[in-house]
Amino acid sequence: MKGDGEVGGDQVSYDDVEVGTDLAAVSYPATRLSLVKYCGASGDFNVIHWNERIARAVGLPDVIAHGMFTMAQAGRFVTDWAGPKATVVDFGVRFSSPVVVPDDDVGAAITVSGQVEEKLDGNRVALALTARSAETKVLTRARAVVRLPSPPRSSTGPRKLTWCS
Repeated sequence: MKGDGEVGGDQVSYDDVEVGTDLAAVSYPATRLSLVKYCGASGDFNVIHWNERIARAVGLPDVIAHGMFTMAQAGRFVTDWAGPKATVVDFGVRFSSPVVVPDDDVGAAITVSGQVEEKLDGNRVALALTARSAETKVLTRARAVVRLPSPPRSSTGPRKLTWCS
């Protein structure tokens, strides 16, 4: 199990999760290159996501990341924390501010953190998420519900094998 809310590593099990546990923040880069790649992957070639002149002409401070790109980083945070045997059963956000991506070698960072909000029936856990870029909250009402596996059951002794003929 990941210790102290650490993201990445082993599988989290439902029995190991405690309400109120903080999930350590992780930063994900957003560069002009990653935005152009996302344009191709999503089919959303809106020029505000790659052309600074047009973005400024429509009143934006610079090129901005796609909202769904930003949401995807929060989703990545959840799946990295939960592990490969978990299932995201509900995921939703509201977009509160754009992620501004300057044309430099660094770009922007989207920093996602979370907290275990509630343990639900059916091995489900509700997570409250926070996403920020440049100290601005970029997602609000960000919440995920994840179904986690139970820990493996220990065997109580040798198993009897039965052969069918």
